[in-house]
Amino acid sequence: MSHPSDIGIFGGDQRQVYMASAFLQKGYRVFTYRIAEPIHHENCIPLHNLNELFDKCSLLIGPIPLTRDLVSVASTSASELTASNLANLLTKEHFLIGGMIPSALVGICTNKGVPYYDLMKNEKITILNAIATAEGTIMEAIQSSNQNLHGSKCLVLGYGRCAKVLAGKLKGMDAIITVAARSEEALAYAHATGFQTIYLSDMKPLLPSYDFIFNTIPTLILDKSCLELVNRNVTIIDIASAPGGVDYEYAMQKKLKAKLCLGLPGKVAPKTSADILVNEIITLIKERSD
Repeated sequence: MSHPSDIGIFGGDQRQVYMASAFLQKGYRVFTYRIAEPIHHENCIPLHNLNELFDKCSLLIGPIPLTRDLVSVASTSASELTASNLANLLTKEHFLIGGMIPSALVGICTNKGVPYYDLMKNEKITILNAIATAEGTIMEAIQSSNQNLHGSKCLVLGYGRCAKVLAGKLKGMDAIITVAARSEEALAYAHATGFQTIYLSDMKPLLPSYDFIFNTIPTLILDKSCLELVNRNVTIIDIASAPGGVDYEYAMQKKLKAKLCLGLPGKVAPKTSADILVNEIITLIKERSD
C-alpha cells in the first residue's frame, strides 16, 4: 500500500483540481484519476486505470456528492468509475473520503471494515459551504431575472443552514424577505433576525406577490397548485438536493423561469471550497496518525 503522504483523488469538479494543487503545495504526492483537468507538477501523477489508483493509494478522496445517480461517480464520464466498482475495489487498508456517500456504499464499507468519512456530515464544512451556495444562488437569480434584487419581494422556502445564510445576504442587498417553514422554532429564529415569516401551509395566498422564490427544501414544495398561483414573471431558484422541490415539467409548460442549481460551491467558488475541504482533511489525517 502507499506511503502515508500519498493521496488519491478521483472524479469531481474544479474543487478536486484545487484540492490536488493544495495538497501538492503542502508536500503531499498526489495520484489523480479522471479529475476535471490535468495538473502539471512533478509530484502529481495522473493514472489511467482505477485499479492502479486503488493499488497505489490508501487515502482516496472522491467528489461532493460522491454520486448523483447512485450509479456513476459525479462529474465524470469514465465507464469504470462507478459506485459499484468502488465498492468492489475498497479494502480495509483504504480510507475513503467523499461527500454525501450513498447509504448502500456506507453499508458495504461497514461490512468490509473500510474506514470512510463523509465530508458533508461535518458541520463546519456545511456551514462554510453555505456561503458559496448563497453567493451562487444570488448570482443565478441575477442572471435569470430582468429585475433588481434590491427592493424585490423574495420568498425563501426553508430555514436551514443554506437558507439562513442566503436570507442574510439577500437582506444585505435590501431585498424584502419572507421565510416560509414548517417549524415554529425555525420561524421564530427567522423572525428574531428581522424577516417576515409564514408557515408553508399558509403561503399559497401570498405566492402571487413574490418576485423571487428560493427553495432550499429537498421535497416537492412548489407543485402544480402552487405554480398556478405564482407571478408569471417570478424567478424560481431551487438549491435543494436533486430532484429539487419544484414540479419542473409543469413549470416548463407554464413557461416559468425555474432553475435547479446543484453543486454551486464547486461552480462559483471552487478554490475557496477546496481550501475548506483540504484543511479539514489534513486535520483528519493527523488525528488518524496520532
